[in-house]
Amino acid sequence: MYAHLNSFFFGYYPYIALTIFLLGSLIRFDREQYSWKAGSSQLLRRRQLRWGSNLFHVGILVIFVGHLFGLLVPSTIYAFFGIGYTAKQLLAIILGGVAGIACFVGLTMLIHRRLVDPRIRSTSSAADIGILLLLYAQLTLGLLTIPLSLGHLDGSEMLRFMAWAQGIVTFQPGVADLVLDAHPIFKAHLFLGLTLFLVFPFTRLVHIWSAPIWYLGRRGYQIVRSKRPQAAE
Repeated sequence: MYAHLNSFFFGYYPYIALTIFLLGSLIRFDREQYSWKAGSSQLLRRRQLRWGSNLFHVGILVIFVGHLFGLLVPSTIYAFFGIGYTAKQLLAIILGGVAGIACFVGLTMLIHRRLVDPRIRSTSSAADIGILLLLYAQLTLGLLTIPLSLGHLDGSEMLRFMAWAQGIVTFQPGVADLVLDAHPIFKAHLFLGLTLFLVFPFTRLVHIWSAPIWYLGRRGYQIVRSKRPQAAE
């Protein structure tokens, strides 16, 4: 029974979550563009919002990029650059730990702000609060994996999860068996991470797709003209 559940949650559930993530984002963008935003309450508790938001966004960006490259870049690439398993594991622990703590502090401030201030809470939907709490639980689990990772500096656990993630994206059968006997905290962390992808299209997280990174490649500047008549020279 346990093996069957493991096969579902770590063999089939990733494809369910990622399919809904991609199709749901496209459908929402096509049909509900006016809801494609992050709700604003920036006029209330502005200082707390500024600190919490900056810490959270910087931390979560570092964590996401770290997970993306850490899991999906083949180990042969690291070997080519002379990066050993222990060095990579320590880098992930240190960088991820610092980013995780910053994100944790920022998210704590954002949740406190949203739940304690009655004016902000009255304008918050259940989805707004729910996604923050889900992120909070996922971040807590991520920080709890650090002591466990310190006990596997040989890279054995890291290679296991790299093989699982790369097996998922390359559609290799039977990859769920790679995490069958993994520590429950690691497995809960994987499951909640996939669940975040699943609920992504139905929450305010979709505003991530609207990050104005295209401004970096603009060829010219925006010209702003005043409507006031110019004085004659």
